[in-house]
Amino acid sequence: MEGVAAGAQTGKAAVYRRWPSKEDLVADALQAGLPHLEEAPDLGDVRADLLALCRWVREAMFSRPGFALRAVIHECDPAEADRLHDVIVKGVVEPTVKLLRDVINRGIVRDEVRPDAANGYVFDAIPAMMMYRSKMCASEWSDRDLEEMIDQLMLPLVRPMRA
Repeated sequence: MEGVAAGAQTGKAAVYRRWPSKEDLVADALQAGLPHLEEAPDLGDVRADLLALCRWVREAMFSRPGFALRAVIHECDPAEADRLHDVIVKGVVEPTVKLLRDVINRGIVRDEVRPDAANGYVFDAIPAMMMYRSKMCASEWSDRDLEEMIDQLMLPLVRPMRA
């Protein structure tokens, strides 16, 4: 906190008024550094939109703040990790689910996605897979990995069933 105060050319008390703990300061710094995507990709078809969205998620997960966030979580005690977990949820998962919802709903309008595919399980699939594979399998999600996930998991999950 002393280093932050010195770098900001202010007193330590001012830093502590803004961030009551080191964990709060780190969480805000990591949140501010994560890449942001304001609008869901609209490339004309659901597959292209899903791939573009997954590439953004990969960018966030493997950005410098994303790496730092994962490293810090592994070093924290459970209470500190819970605080930083909120950064992951608010900084990566919730924005991804919102954008995924937009992509799926747009696909429904274009008759590329069946209407009942707009549900929480579908919206959780990409963030869950990417986090699981990143953490448990040390996957860095190549473009081929993303394409396979979209083609083998997401598209069969959402596409209209043909008679």
